[in-house]
Amino acid sequence: MSAGPSVGSVRAESAVDVILPCLDEAEALPWVLGRIPAGWQAIVVDNGSSDGSGEIARAAGAAVVAERQRGFGSACHAGLLAATAPVVAFMDADGSLDPAQLDRVTAPIREGRADLVLAARRPTQRRAWPWHLRLANRELARRTRRRCGVRLTDLGPMRAARREDLLALGLRDRRSGYPLEMVVAAADAGWRIIEVEADYHPRTGRSKVTGTPLGAARAVQDMSRVLAR
Repeated sequence: MSAGPSVGSVRAESAVDVILPCLDEAEALPWVLGRIPAGWQAIVVDNGSSDGSGEIARAAGAAVVAERQRGFGSACHAGLLAATAPVVAFMDADGSLDPAQLDRVTAPIREGRADLVLAARRPTQRRAWPWHLRLANRELARRTRRRCGVRLTDLGPMRAARREDLLALGLRDRRSGYPLEMVVAAADAGWRIIEVEADYHPRTGRSKVTGTPLGAARAVQDMSRVLAR
């Protein structure tokens, strides 16, 4: 069981808090944090890094949350609990997505045109999105459309919503099912869910979750449990 997150300083005046789950992303973090839009607060959730990711993030001006319970959902939810801005965005910290494109994801939320916005990934290179991950994502998107009636092409990690509304969903998954649970719960609550496009680059370093077919299969298994509830 987690002993609870250790939270760094989060600026209350931030227009948007950007939550970045992180496990050994020291190489990518300087570029990622350097491209966070001005006036927004980056919240890096260190999920047990051994490469100094937390120290690098703190030195770059990010708020750092130390979440001891391993799991993508654990890291995401710890960041959500630490956030203070009315709008929150989530994205990976591995350099595969460009924070400079976050405005296209958050604008529909801030302007009241949507309740949850997901970025549909558009690979800039073939190696940015390996076949086993594309296949898994395509199948999950199909099953989500069938389950929820929401027409999505991607269940990608860059997304945005209002913080208080997300907390009210009562999300429980703390593994790889967290992003899908967010979509399912939002759809069941009658949220307006839309997609925008974002560039998808080859990540920096090796994925700790879906870097192998076995890892992808485990992620699909976690998400399948969410759909079966």
